[in-house]
Parts: sequence; structure tokens; C-alpha cells
Amino acid sequence: MSDSTNDEASLMERPRSMIRLGLIVALIVMIMDQASKWWMLEGVGMLGNPRVIEVTSYFNLVMAWNRGVSFSLFWHEAEYMPYVLSAVALGIVAFLLSWLRKADRPFLAVSIGMVIGGALGNVVDRLRFGAVTDFLDFHFLGYHWPAFNVADSGISVGVALIVLDSLFGGHGADRGTGGSAKDK
Repeated sequence: MSDSTNDEASLMERPRSMIRLGLIVALIVMIMDQASKWWMLEGVGMLGNPRVIEVTSYFNLVMAWNRGVSFSLFWHEAEYMPYVLSAVALGIVAFLLSWLRKADRPFLAVSIGMVIGGALGNVVDRLRFGAVTDFLDFHFLGYHWPAFNVADSGISVGVALIVLDSLFGGHGADRGTGGSAKDK
């Protein structure tokens, strides 16, 4: 095989490996999210006996149902709302999957995978319960951050990493497109 054939094969394999990496990260985040929610609802018994469990002076385990999105934005009691929010989340996941196909660096693939896994974890809750299970409650001097879950953490950290990647990573002007300017 010539060097150019090897280079082409390498270029074709890299996006596949980035897709695989991103999807593995998404699956891990989703499994961790669903396992932690199951543990809170069934293992700790929050589903049948919601309460505040003080873990430290700044962290509690609580039972909260979020019928909206981040910080309960778009909260609505309409029966169709979980389906609307799930459809929006799945649309975002579709966009992220197309972006993941173009990712050419592991850092970006992992970041996108974290957001995908978190979004899918919360979709499972919305379709199963009509709301997202939140249970992590951090507080300081009487001020509480809104309760959240592992999926929310995956989304937040993934988005922060995507922003960092867009600012400091990549190939310059065509970042995230799967190639450098000299490749075009």
C-alpha cells in the first residue's frame, strides 16, 4: 500500500473511532445517571418516602421532580410537556450526533458524548415519570443550588468542555469540521 492510501485509511478510521468514543462516553453517562436515580428512588427509598438526608454541612440528598429543563425553566403541568421536552432533547441529540461524526479529536468526542448521555438520561426520566429525578442538593449559608442529577452534571461538564475546546483546541478557523485548512 502506498503512503497516500495509508493516510486515507487513517483519516477514515479516525472519525469512526471518535464516534465510537463519544457513544461509549454517552452510554457510560446514561448508565451512571439511571443507576444513581434507581439507587435514590429504590435503594434509599426516596420514591415512597421523600425526605432530606444531610450528608455534609453543604450537601444533602433530596427528592425533587423537575417538570421543566435546567433550573425548572419551561415548567408546565400540561400532560404533553414531557413529550415536547423529550422531542426537543432528541432533536438536540440528533444535532450532536451529526457533530460527533465530524469530531476529529478525543477531547471533543468525549465532551459531545457527555452531553448526549446526559440528555438521553433525562429523556428516559421524562418518558418514564413525566419529570426528571433530581436529588443532589448543594448549599452554602442557607442558599441552595437547584437540585440536579448525574445527567445534568454530564450535560454541564460536557458543554463547558465543548466551550473550552472551541476556545483553545482544534485546528484554527475550521475547528470541529474534521480537518485543517491545509487539508482542504
